[in-house]
Amino acid sequence: MLYEFKSRATGPLVMTQMVAERLLQIIGKKAGAQGIITAEQLPQAIAALEAAVAAEKAQAATRSAPPEPRAGNSPEEEAAAISLGQRAYPMLQMMRAAAAAQKDITWGV
Repeated sequence: MLYEFKSRATGPLVMTQMVAERLLQIIGKKAGAQGIITAEQLPQAIAALEAAVAAEKAQAATRSAPPEPRAGNSPEEEAAAISLGQRAYPMLQMMRAAAAAQKDITWGV
């Protein structure tokens, strides 16, 4: 399943289910076929996502490098090779633009 996030402040953003649901969990939103992040909720959601990215970076600094993406890696190894910061960047950009324009972000609508 794919998630398509929309806002009147930006173009649409499409994410795989695994990535979208992880980001939604971090910002305290329930994953599902439909949902909304209101303009009022965006500052807190941005802060939560930025904090999770910073925490992952700090944790990564204390352990060995993740596996390189290549054919034959398991899905878990592939997921570990791409950081949360890389996965969250498009969503953070959308959230910042929506917050600046005071527009909601919806999905499944």
